[in-house]
Amino acid sequence: MAGTTVADGGLVERAFAAAAQQLGVEPGSAEHTAQLDYVRATMGESKISVFRHLFGDEERAQQANTAFEKAYHDLVDDGHCAPLPGAADAIGTLRESGIKVALTTGFSRATQDRILDALGWYDIADLTLCPADAGRGRPYPDMVLTALLRTATDDVRQIAVCGDTSYDMLTGRRAGASVVAGVLTGAHAREQLTAAGATHVLGSVTELPAVVGAVPANATGTGVV
Repeated sequence: MAGTTVADGGLVERAFAAAAQQLGVEPGSAEHTAQLDYVRATMGESKISVFRHLFGDEERAQQANTAFEKAYHDLVDDGHCAPLPGAADAIGTLRESGIKVALTTGFSRATQDRILDALGWYDIADLTLCPADAGRGRPYPDMVLTALLRTATDDVRQIAVCGDTSYDMLTGRRAGASVVAGVLTGAHAREQLTAAGATHVLGSVTELPAVVGAVPANATGTGVV
């Protein structure tokens, strides 16, 4: 969602800074810089998994995750959350053509619901998934395969995955999707998306319906963004 259909605007980094500071990591310190580099490199991954890597023990990871969610929720509640231009129309076009759409995220269900509520998007997709709904988050294929099962899609080759991070691309590849499209509206650049296995690199999600429409009818069916 963030960076693909929803404008991020640096919210993840701002919420991370608040969480890190609460755990004693001062902004501008070498530790903070190294941690922020890791957060940027792993955009799209389950946030609790990121914090487990950064802070080691489970108690500190949970503290960081709780602080991150509170900071992110506050930013959303303050109005710092908006759809990317044309994203809602693109989702509508996909669904109108008979393609089922699942919105996936590396955030928790609470954060995902906060975003959906802020945007009025509860009915915009056929399905919304977070890592806890599927077992593991990105870069594992669990959310994509869960979407396949819940939408009664017949074949992994009928899946199109679209995202803004290298982990989105790796997830799509691992799930066997025929279309793994990177967008340039979020965290990672063309080179990172291509290196991670993107079959297409798009300016934004607004280009996805045309890409899916260009694929033979038996090779696409579920758009996962």
